[in-house]
Amino acid sequence: MSATKTAATVPARRIPPARVQFTEEDRAWITERIDEVLASGMLTLGRYGKEFEQRFAALCGVKHAVSVSSGTAALEIALRAIGVEGREVVVPTNTFFATAAAVIHAGARPVFIDMDPESFAIRPEEVERALTDRTAAVVVVHIGGLVSGRLPELVDLCRREGIPLVEDAAHAHGSSYGGTMAGAFGLAAAFSLYPTKVMTSAEGGMLVTNDDRIAEEAVIYRDQGKASFLVNAHTRMGYNWRMSEPHAIIGLRHLGRLPEMIADRQRIAALYDEALAGFRRIKPLGVPAGGVSNYYKYIAVMEERRNRAELKRQLRERFGVSLAGEVYEEPLHKQPVFAPYAGASLPVAEDLCARHICLPIYSGMDDEEAQQVIAALAALFD
Repeated sequence: MSATKTAATVPARRIPPARVQFTEEDRAWITERIDEVLASGMLTLGRYGKEFEQRFAALCGVKHAVSVSSGTAALEIALRAIGVEGREVVVPTNTFFATAAAVIHAGARPVFIDMDPESFAIRPEEVERALTDRTAAVVVVHIGGLVSGRLPELVDLCRREGIPLVEDAAHAHGSSYGGTMAGAFGLAAAFSLYPTKVMTSAEGGMLVTNDDRIAEEAVIYRDQGKASFLVNAHTRMGYNWRMSEPHAIIGLRHLGRLPEMIADRQRIAALYDEALAGFRRIKPLGVPAGGVSNYYKYIAVMEERRNRAELKRQLRERFGVSLAGEVYEEPLHKQPVFAPYAGASLPVAEDLCARHICLPIYSGMDDEEAQQVIAALAALFD
């Protein structure tokens, strides 16, 4: 009897934390072109990669885009091209492992700073306090696809101090603030094209920049440091950071559908916004006036800390709702691998990393699914 009752109370429909959408038309388009490149034998650094780069640069409103094997690679290449080795790079503590790992792999020391509770990004005043004569660059991360309303202040600060600003835009394809696209604020920016992102190339990344020298260096670094694709004269300590033609084809298809995929997410986010406005114990992270978010993540901040593992279990088992991953569960200065670089406590991140959740949101999500999420939250928060 109890088993029957349990089964009756759990919704038959399960809401996943995320979902990659490739329509039947997408799959046919991709398959036709992959068959073409397989027949040609031109499997890397070919015409589809070039087209993908040109169209991605146009999306960001910049001169150059260089396709690479991952967002992590794009970030490390940008830092190597800037020349950070032996110096320090300011990074937020509430970001993914790869942001700080790229700094270390590029030969620099990460300096962790606290986060802005209004945007989950970094505050210009925190950056200014962290600057020294050893600072080689500052990395800003557009968490969840949200571009901070204070980013122009940070751009001005870095310009005044003569310090390159690098955007970790792994989450922010198609996001903007004040009419400027993510990727066009700094000297260079790195995008991830991993399967969980708003758009994907299966695996891959993109470095974008308006700087001719950075773009030239990126082309060298991504191909084992060779001065040219056609010769074995190595001028940089590069790596195999190339993007294959099949990956570029997949990315091209998703790039073409990016506006409609973002619109899907924005529609679901609007439903969440409307519902959460009536909640007392959980509130959404707001998008600043003048900002456009792609809603890679829908971030909601809880009024007080809760056992997040238990909350996730209840949402999953009682309501069929799986939450997306946090941004991030544990700040980097608390991660064992970065212990040698950890300094003072960073209390805002330590608090908010433990006090937020990310609601499921993805291309193709329908209103009924969103309402199921909202009903589950209402049962556990109000």
